[in-house]
Amino acid sequence: MDLLRFTTAGSVDDGKSTLIGRLLYDSKNTFEDQMAAVEASSKKRGDDNVNLALLTDGLRAEREQGITIDVAYRYFATPRRKFIIADTPGHIQYTRNMVTGASTANLAIILIDARLGVIEQTCRHAFIASLLRIQHVVIAINKMDLVDYDEETYDKIVEQFKQFSSRLRNIVDVTFIPISALHGDNVVDKSDKMSWYQGPSLLYHLETVYIGSDHNHVDARFPVQWVIRPHSNEHHDFRGYAGRVASGVFKPGDEVVVQPSGFTTRIKAVYADEKEIEEAFSPMSVAIRLEDEIDISRGDLIAKPNNPPEATQDIEAMICWFSADTPLTVRGKYVLRHTTNEVKAVIRDVKHKVNINNLHKIEDDLTFELNDIGRISLRTSKPVIVDPYQNNRSTGSFILVDEQTNQTVAAGMII
Repeated sequence: MDLLRFTTAGSVDDGKSTLIGRLLYDSKNTFEDQMAAVEASSKKRGDDNVNLALLTDGLRAEREQGITIDVAYRYFATPRRKFIIADTPGHIQYTRNMVTGASTANLAIILIDARLGVIEQTCRHAFIASLLRIQHVVIAINKMDLVDYDEETYDKIVEQFKQFSSRLRNIVDVTFIPISALHGDNVVDKSDKMSWYQGPSLLYHLETVYIGSDHNHVDARFPVQWVIRPHSNEHHDFRGYAGRVASGVFKPGDEVVVQPSGFTTRIKAVYADEKEIEEAFSPMSVAIRLEDEIDISRGDLIAKPNNPPEATQDIEAMICWFSADTPLTVRGKYVLRHTTNEVKAVIRDVKHKVNINNLHKIEDDLTFELNDIGRISLRTSKPVIVDPYQNNRSTGSFILVDEQTNQTVAAGMII
């Protein structure tokens, strides 16, 4: 079975955690002791119904306040597919948490309260989904029970979102589903209370959405994470390069080029689980053995010569600022971590910030503080092997780390 990673987003009290709890419960992916604990907590809190949000909100502060603060990851499976859920916070001050949780997602579920329609946070989360190149988006119009399952209300919200999303380039597949997470309408099973809705239930859509074309199988990229030298009698001359395939396909006999040295050779063998395999592709973790002895170390990248990545010291990027303590400053020095590589970098210029409620550029206030998003230019101490984020989410992304505190202060997407 293949794996679908998806994230939930939405404003405060839109029902993200309740929706995930309903998915887990109705698809029979909860244990008896989990449900017993949730029922006991719900009774203690005085809730009228079993509060399924408690299946994901695990922090004490989350349960006390009834909000999501940190990213909660949950795993479940159906006979058709395996899933990893990232339940992300809805508050504006936790935008950085949403960026973190959504950075590896194939699909985003954006919840909208049917009573409120498209609001500021809806636009914010849709923009972040587009920025992170999440091509598949489900607009789950929740709390339909509170508007008497009204079709006209649903149609109005669909039109509101379409008007905004028409300006977002990277969202190519949008599906609208009216639901009630509290009562389970259209979550796992189709609801008989909305006969006017002819589309799939949420779970059926998650099981069947096609994500195979999302992966870049053309541009072969293999960042080297570790050099394997066993030094044993059995493998005395073995030299392999371990890592995770970022994109493309690698097979024995393929001609490859090693960056940044530019030396070319061929693949002698590919190993996974200590066995030779015929091919490796994203996101497999493998070891590659080459025909020639080439000086390769952690941070180097193995690619194919027909379409090699760019080696550059000048990087243009969109970033989300993570630090609440220190704002971004021009000429500020940071450590840039990109795939398995790590170099020093300096901020050369701040181009603009983005008002992610209306997508307008802000050019008169260029101070980046917590959760701000915008465009900057960087200069690195040595060449970095990159692709545009638009083409490759792995080799097109990086993080910035403060040298003094070792704090991750920003996540970036290379333009």
